[in-house]
Amino acid sequence: MAQLSGYALIGDIGGTNARLALCNLADGTITTPIIYSALENDSLESCILKFRQETNAKFTSACIAIACPITGDYVKMTNNPWEFSQSQMKSSLGLEKLIVINDFTAMSMSVTCVDPKYLIKIGGGEPDPSAPIAIYGAGTGLGVGHVVHINDQWIPLPGEGGHVDLAPGNMSEDMVLITLRARIGHVSAERVLSGPGLVNLYEAIAMRNERLKENMTPADVTAGALANPADPDCLEALNTFCRLMGRFGGNLALTMGTFGGVYIAGGVVPRFVEFFKNSKFREAFEEKGRFKPYLARIPVYIITDTKAGLLGAGALLRQSLGAIL
Repeated sequence: MAQLSGYALIGDIGGTNARLALCNLADGTITTPIIYSALENDSLESCILKFRQETNAKFTSACIAIACPITGDYVKMTNNPWEFSQSQMKSSLGLEKLIVINDFTAMSMSVTCVDPKYLIKIGGGEPDPSAPIAIYGAGTGLGVGHVVHINDQWIPLPGEGGHVDLAPGNMSEDMVLITLRARIGHVSAERVLSGPGLVNLYEAIAMRNERLKENMTPADVTAGALANPADPDCLEALNTFCRLMGRFGGNLALTMGTFGGVYIAGGVVPRFVEFFKNSKFREAFEEKGRFKPYLARIPVYIITDTKAGLLGAGALLRQSLGAIL
């Protein structure tokens, strides 16, 4: 095991902001992130130069997690005007090592180091530390990944699992699928398991009940469901969201035998944790016929740490430099 010292740059880059921080290479702890607006800065490199100047930090390695596919040297963000060449940025910043990864790859690696106080367990037994792990998260979209532990290395397995076909499990969910298919054609899991998906669920349910409210936002749907008295269509939408999250998580668990646990990330679920815990999520997670006892053993955790992506980027970088996580 390499004994690391010093600091490295870590970043979590989304559609509107860049969050930059320093990772202590010795123990993986990170500094408080500094946030830079994508609208007020013309490039990621300029943000890094500002960060270096403002913090007077010295670093020769960096891991940057970005909310877009990473398919080669050239990176062009999806919902952000920034674009850059990894090799050119590495050279101009004088870095010895630069790793650019998808933001959900970083989130997947966070399960190796997130503080247990930021984990909320929902059912199941104890995790097997040698078994695969699944992680998925509803936010602007639906991120999905797996992590496996091989020869003292944590290997993230990125993919686009959020775009698999939606799999309803009862008649009311069938009706949601039929309604959405008529509107948008192919209905992926992301079409319902995301912030915009929560609105899609509401609209499908409210249209069926002939009481649709226009221009609803994800926050409006959540607020309506949690109000006293609750809006019945918002409440049904949130209940349906929780059940479908359970069905989807159970599918991930079956696919790779994730006895290391299933982790829920993303910005949507932490907004209504108590509701989620008391929903039909766990029942739907285990509702796989003959394989219910198999799934009953697998623990599920909600990640509530808002810095999990940065921690995951730091973990991946430290491992690449020789640390054993």
